[in-house]
Amino acid sequence: MTERECAVYAAKEAAKVILSFHHQRATVQTTFKGPRDLVTNADVASEKAIISILKASFPEDHILAEEGHHATSVDEGRWWIIDPIDGTTNFAHAFPIFCVSIGLWVDGQPQLGVVLDVMSDECFVAEKGKGSTCNGVPIHVSETTDLSQSLLATGFPYHEFRRSEPYLNVFKHFLQEARSVRRPGAATYDLCSVAAGRFDGFYEFGLQAWDVGAAGLIVQEAGGLVTNWAGGDDWLFSNKVIAGNPAMHEAIQKVLEMHIPTDVLHSPTMDGAS
Repeated sequence: MTERECAVYAAKEAAKVILSFHHQRATVQTTFKGPRDLVTNADVASEKAIISILKASFPEDHILAEEGHHATSVDEGRWWIIDPIDGTTNFAHAFPIFCVSIGLWVDGQPQLGVVLDVMSDECFVAEKGKGSTCNGVPIHVSETTDLSQSLLATGFPYHEFRRSEPYLNVFKHFLQEARSVRRPGAATYDLCSVAAGRFDGFYEFGLQAWDVGAAGLIVQEAGGLVTNWAGGDDWLFSNKVIAGNPAMHEAIQKVLEMHIPTDVLHSPTMDGAS
């Protein structure tokens, strides 16, 4: 199988695993990595299935995955970046927005992204230089240029309540100036919705590499921009991401610069430079 075929197959097999738990809710077991950071046995089983399939075809490749294979750099070699269930809290509550995410990075650059929306069976795929598709149909970011006409998506920094005020000021600004703001609860879903032109823009703090490693490329290949909050290209491990069509990306970044201190924009936390 090609890399693309293997990743799509792995995502679909993982979705079968997840759905088997979803349809038998009594089998779902939840534990906590932190006060609001859930992991279920479905996450673990999904990740195991994905890694088994990828390793069978690409045994020498590296793995960065949410439930046990961590790294701080993918600058050298081939790295599969995996989120076995993005939206675990949604899944644990049977709220039907959760995705499987598989990205391939080579020498620090994204080459392939696959995100499967488990409940809708929409499969988003992008390869570097080849555009983005949803179930085989090409997709593109929206053409919205006016913030007042925009539909935005975000997530909430529930790990950083100590410095939540600047973030809430940004949220308040968009509530007043955008058409509306959504919070579906899965960053990969949000980013793919940007790529498909459903959302015009997205911003979030507190993200991990597995949240954006596949979907970021899907946005880029759909004609969108993806950066950290300071506008830099090193967004994979930046913790803070902006994505959108070019006009909405610029509008979001300007609002962030209005409300977020400069040192925080460039910091991996909401506390600023350390």
